[in-house]
Amino acid sequence: MEHMDVTFLGTGTSHGIPVIGCDCGVCHSTDPRDKRLRTSIHVQTGGFSLVVDTTPDFRAQCLRENLRRVDAVLYTHSHVDHIAGFDDLRRFCELENKALPVMGSPQTLENLARVFHYAFHAETRYPNYVRPDPRPVAGPFEIAGLDVVPVDLPHGRMVTTGYVFSRGPRRMLAYFTDCAGVPPEAEDAARGVEVLVIDGLRHHSHSTHLTVEGALEASRRIGAAQTYLIHMCHDLGHAATEAGLPENVRLSHDGLRLRL
Repeated sequence: MEHMDVTFLGTGTSHGIPVIGCDCGVCHSTDPRDKRLRTSIHVQTGGFSLVVDTTPDFRAQCLRENLRRVDAVLYTHSHVDHIAGFDDLRRFCELENKALPVMGSPQTLENLARVFHYAFHAETRYPNYVRPDPRPVAGPFEIAGLDVVPVDLPHGRMVTTGYVFSRGPRRMLAYFTDCAGVPPEAEDAARGVEVLVIDGLRHHSHSTHLTVEGALEASRRIGAAQTYLIHMCHDLGHAATEAGLPENVRLSHDGLRLRL
């Protein structure tokens, strides 16, 4: 059976860490795990390469991981810290002279087409520029031998899309970033998942993101075998925060690789 390799391209909140002009201990930490680019993952399975979100740091993330091929992009939502690296996809279209499947909710794709209108309309697109092949996600779909179930997650005035990746009976990965809660439908879709990646911004409350404690509670309800927190702000130092977590819960960090 094919493996799924997951690489955390970035694990930080919209500011990134270190935060501009901040003198806190985490922003000045010498622990490389406290250096967090904006949140995104790369998934590879059976030679197929996909990324979830293209952050403002996408180019640097691709260079760091020597990423040379992208076959599809999944978007969780259209906030700037998750889409601003869209233009850097043009290199992957150019390398293989191909259009690139770009997937997300109808609203997310509508927003992408508005912001990057010059790429979505062939009459205004330069040769060898990003050639998106928009594919709205309105229900479960299959990609590269993986069954993917999209779920709605609350994120303030916006609904983001979480993704649950399975192969056969194995629920392998649930990716729930940028959410203030996990509704029952999303819990059911991820029940018993091997790895849950979930928003864990900080300890004190936030109107659009889960706290560490909220993420832990969601993990318990889902029954995830292993959980990694993501989209963390500079309130959370890696070593100090991990020391207080249950054994099956860890902080993600940039460059972390998992094989499922």
